[in-house]
Amino acid sequence: MMLEKIPFDSLGGADFGWLKAKHHFSFGRYIDRSRMGVGALRVWNDDEIDAGKVFEPHPHKDMEIVTYVREGAITHRDSLGNEGRTGAGDVQVMSAGEGITHSEYNLEDRLTRLFQIWFVPRSAGGTPWWEARKFPPRAAGQGFVPLASGYDDHISDGAIAINSDAALLAAALNAGDAATYDLAPGTEAYLVVAKGAVTVNGTALAERDALQVSAEAVISVAADADAEVLLAVLG
Repeated sequence: MMLEKIPFDSLGGADFGWLKAKHHFSFGRYIDRSRMGVGALRVWNDDEIDAGKVFEPHPHKDMEIVTYVREGAITHRDSLGNEGRTGAGDVQVMSAGEGITHSEYNLEDRLTRLFQIWFVPRSAGGTPWWEARKFPPRAAGQGFVPLASGYDDHISDGAIAINSDAALLAAALNAGDAATYDLAPGTEAYLVVAKGAVTVNGTALAERDALQVSAEAVISVAADADAEVLLAVLG
């Protein structure tokens, strides 16, 4: 059994003025050899983007890139001609495949906060694609809802498909509520608190803290305040 708490204040990162980023794993110029990813999960960036700012066009290849918007909205444009706006609580997926160029804009009049999460694909190459989905509001007490997944049962439940042995789920909880998720043998997980405060398998987490989980059969989340958590399941 292993639970490793990763406090938000312990994360590395970068400050470009208009963009403030915190990195759960090594990314760009931030290198921590002890934090290189978990299973297929390679990147979890906690980004704050000023109003009216843009990530200029840049390429990606052989990566499944999931963006979860916490506050505000992000607008996507890419070399395939896709364009769309993803608002708070919703998800976009870019499967980079054999190669794609994209840009991301904060066209809002307020700060946008989001998680950008990268998964290694189960197979390299292939045709790139992009999809965004507006999910129904997650009701407290609903448990974990799959948002993006490489598993057929999650896709049948409405998740956006990704080409990876991984899944991203979300749960909303009122203070005092609880939610559980069963992990198959050999499966690892990475949980991040998007809002509020929770206790996970006996470990207290504040907003934007994370918990790396391995050799556990069940993840049990108790809300110490109104909360929203994201869970990456790997394996």
